[in-house]
Amino acid sequence: MRTHFCGLVNEAMIGQTVTLCGWADVARNLGGICFIDLRDHEGIVQVVAEPDNPAYPTAAEVGYEYCLRITGTVRARHSVNDKIKTGKVEVLAESIEILNKSGALPFYNHENPGEDIRLRYRYLDLRRPEMQKTMRKRIALVQALRRHLDASGFQDIETPILTKATPEGARDYLVPSRVHPGQFFALPQSPQLFKQLLMMAGFDRYYQIARCFRDEDLRADRQPEFTQLDMEFAFITERDIQDFVEAMIRDVFSEVQGVELAKPFPRMTYAEAMRRYGSDKPDLRIDLELTDIAELVKSSEFKVFTDWASNEDGRVAALRVPAGATMSRKQIDDNGAYAAKYGANGLAWLKVEDLGKGREGVNSPIAKFLDDATLAAVLSATGAQSGDLILFGAGPWKTVTDFMGALRIKVAKDAGLVKEGWQPLWVTDFPMFEWDAEENRFVALHHPFTAPKVDDVADLVANAKTAVSRGYDMVLNGNEIGGGSVRIHRSEMQSQVFDLLGISKDEAQVKFGFLLEALKYGAPPHGGIAFGIDRIAALMAGTESIRDVIAFPKTASAQCLLTSAPSAVPDKQLAELHVRVREK
Repeated sequence: MRTHFCGLVNEAMIGQTVTLCGWADVARNLGGICFIDLRDHEGIVQVVAEPDNPAYPTAAEVGYEYCLRITGTVRARHSVNDKIKTGKVEVLAESIEILNKSGALPFYNHENPGEDIRLRYRYLDLRRPEMQKTMRKRIALVQALRRHLDASGFQDIETPILTKATPEGARDYLVPSRVHPGQFFALPQSPQLFKQLLMMAGFDRYYQIARCFRDEDLRADRQPEFTQLDMEFAFITERDIQDFVEAMIRDVFSEVQGVELAKPFPRMTYAEAMRRYGSDKPDLRIDLELTDIAELVKSSEFKVFTDWASNEDGRVAALRVPAGATMSRKQIDDNGAYAAKYGANGLAWLKVEDLGKGREGVNSPIAKFLDDATLAAVLSATGAQSGDLILFGAGPWKTVTDFMGALRIKVAKDAGLVKEGWQPLWVTDFPMFEWDAEENRFVALHHPFTAPKVDDVADLVANAKTAVSRGYDMVLNGNEIGGGSVRIHRSEMQSQVFDLLGISKDEAQVKFGFLLEALKYGAPPHGGIAFGIDRIAALMAGTESIRDVIAFPKTASAQCLLTSAPSAVPDKQLAELHVRVREK
């Protein structure tokens, strides 16, 4: 139907006859001549229809986004357009066929109609050159990953979409079974258990570009269905896995993005990341760090500081903002309100107007509670300079860490302190468990199949609160792009971890009996990692939301505006599934 793509017409083809198909990006009838900018997925080329040409009457009818087939001769363009790659040539039309007219459009390419309209008419949104570019970036990413893994001896194996509900992590999407009344499948949150079983089956190296589903509250970087690269290795250590996938990501970024990432990636323990940056996925493009000052303020007269400085579960931390003394009181209060979203009960502050003047050179409502020695010690510990602002947080350790870490990012962005470039990082040695005060039990920080660093079951039980796992995350510019671990490969250790997580033996048998049994039959040491394809593609495309790199995403309320899903189904269909909908 066509001989060439619009965006690939070039000077070497001058004098040739070409047949092109695409959409009218612009159609201009100047009375004596018609110009059509014809667009396909490769780009745009200018088409000219002159009055003495049989194509002219049809060209005069063409409207915006008409679908066209045009045959003509390539010639040099009189006025070169350097903004497009075909800007030195044009096509003199000999025939124009209108394949399909377009009605009045809900929005035009140059407009920003808002996300709801874009998602409602996603097929039109995807036609836009910027969206074509974004989606092709994602496609190139997946192709590069596949090439790397195929060449490295990995086997692409599909795992089930209809599987068993799990008790940990996010809520499952459930699928009622028609042939087993009252019973349900679950859509997989990940292929985790199946890829472990494949290692037990002797496949050694597995990968899959897997669709995953989680029924959870959404954010810009979350979707109810998403895509991840899952990988698993047998007879491997965590450092072996990290070295392999680091090289893979470095190669993929070089190929797809033209970016050379650090070699090797820096490494940091979870404890260090939380202490210095208030985050387990710190953005190293920001130089700001938290400073612990509990020991310095224990004897101060500021009760908020002294109470938490003396509490073993408390934290008093400071954040120096270079040149932040110019911040207005309203801006400081706004930062306090922002910190409150993360649990802060208040935000103390101190402006260093002239470091050389000591107490006389600072402006702060809490300075009067700090004696000269304490004030000098705080200024020294934070590395304060004249013109700086110091923000303080005091409270429970995790709460302070969370809100000070969030503030670090916000003030850096507000002040333009985020450097350009790419900063990868490995975060290792995650805690094995977190204590959930509401449920009065431990929960797994990664997932319940992550191995502890200790091999002895009794040691794990005795030191569960401080136990460290063999888990690791790959971080890029403050985003977790991959997470994995060495897995538990002995049945007795897996049973004990379930017990520590409050999963009874009966419940573990019902939900994970197949796994516990498989671990008894010579399961090899194994581990792996999963990468968020959507998140990596969004970073490469320079967009904040992963919805921009998913062809047909859901909204923040988990709806598909294009198809109006989810939707009600007929009572007859529900009856076949043995399901009844309760009235609100």
